[in-house]
Amino acid sequence: MARATGTDSPRIPTVAPRDLEDWVPAPGDVLTGDRIEGKRVDVLDLSGERLPDLELEECVVGTLRADGTDLRGLRVRDSVVETLDAPVFRASSSAWREVRVAGGRVGSAELYDATLNGVEFVGMKLGFVNLRGSTLTDVVFRDCVVDEIDVADARLLRVAFPGTRIRSAEGTNTRVDHVDLREADLDRVERLEGFRGATIGADQLFALAPLLAAQAGYRVD
Repeated sequence: MARATGTDSPRIPTVAPRDLEDWVPAPGDVLTGDRIEGKRVDVLDLSGERLPDLELEECVVGTLRADGTDLRGLRVRDSVVETLDAPVFRASSSAWREVRVAGGRVGSAELYDATLNGVEFVGMKLGFVNLRGSTLTDVVFRDCVVDEIDVADARLLRVAFPGTRIRSAEGTNTRVDHVDLREADLDRVERLEGFRGATIGADQLFALAPLLAAQAGYRVD
């Protein structure tokens, strides 16, 4: 539904996979190109593995450990990840559709050339998020901490950051439509170049005035 300001809210679906089979994977059970469907997994530890083109559909994963895992071309659909633990998360060219990541810590998220549609990240600590060349449609970062996000050459449509603290957003040639920063915590923001065209609130404008003037090249005396 469009808001009075004309900034549309992300359309986030309710993700609640049902009739799941409990599964306890043993070492070596998950291979390159595998499709995991209809499973409930307490801990899925893929750390350090090479698993390009892995598919995860209609699953609930308690903890996904994926530090340094090669997950290029990952496909995640209609699934919930309750905790994502990955100091280095390598998932370039991945596709996420109707997914909820409900917590966790990621030091470096390599999500360039990815596609995210109907995705919600909740309560996460995110260091550097590389979304260069990616397409985000109906995506919410809720109550997260984001140190730096790179959206160069990315396409953002109906993306919001309620309760999320953003330190830096960088990038060029970013296409921004209906990106809402009004409920974001921008008190400590250092750079916002990557979100040119986003909607901010009047109170944020006053707080960000020195930063915005500096980025535009103005000298305030």
